[in-house]
Amino acid sequence: MTTRETVDVDGVPISYLTAGKGGPLVLLLHGTYWSRVWQPVLEGIAAAGLRPVAVDFPGFGRSGGELTVSDASVPRLSAWLVRFLDALEYRGPVMVAGHDIGGGVAQHFALAGAVEVPRMALVNGVVYDSWPVPGVARFRDPEVAAATTRDDVLAARRISVVKALGRPASEAEIAEYLDPWTDPRVARSWLALAGAADHRHTMEMLPALLRSKTPKLLVWGEDDPFQTIDYAERYAGEIPVTRLVRIKSAGHIPMENDPKAVTGALTEFFTRRREEQGAQ
Repeated sequence: MTTRETVDVDGVPISYLTAGKGGPLVLLLHGTYWSRVWQPVLEGIAAAGLRPVAVDFPGFGRSGGELTVSDASVPRLSAWLVRFLDALEYRGPVMVAGHDIGGGVAQHFALAGAVEVPRMALVNGVVYDSWPVPGVARFRDPEVAAATTRDDVLAARRISVVKALGRPASEAEIAEYLDPWTDPRVARSWLALAGAADHRHTMEMLPALLRSKTPKLLVWGEDDPFQTIDYAERYAGEIPVTRLVRIKSAGHIPMENDPKAVTGALTEFFTRRREEQGAQ
């Protein structure tokens, strides 16, 4: 059963989705969306004996607080995750998966070394110079961002959500995805994330990634119009210990198109570490 829980981080109530009753922790990170993107796969991950935690960054989804541009960069969000884990009173290795810009945060978190990350997965995540996409990049201009209203953000997110789902969706489902951005505070946080979106952060990680021996999995919706499959193919070919799993007939949020395939790929990858340890 999936539940939504809250923990205090730096005096801010932080919301996260989880399922199951324990097991090795798998941290699931969103990007320009929110924890809702992970909902279709949480129970399947938990059924494999893992503890999925899909967190909403401050100012996103159901979390409190509000991001500023200085707080919303990939390195700053990566550092914030350490404090989130402290608030959970969790000690030990953490496996991580990141979607969209959350993929950039996942890579930084895995490389930073503040927490042991034995396995890392990217699900249609940002890599190299694949981001920010035009629909996000235009808000990097401070004047554009300052002139953008909550209703403007809602309209822009509606277009992105419909395109990202990659399948017909009811108005109720679209409204569920959009609901957090009806709050002006959350809309401002999204603008801050857009303002901080800079592929310099993923490009600067390349030397460390090329040396990395951490097992990596790419799970990719082949029809993604935002983070296109050619970036995943390049990453799998260049970055050591990386495997690519293609999700056919799936878009930017493949969890919504084929949750069974995404769940299977993630659980097989993340439980392999436990099986390897048991064999030692």
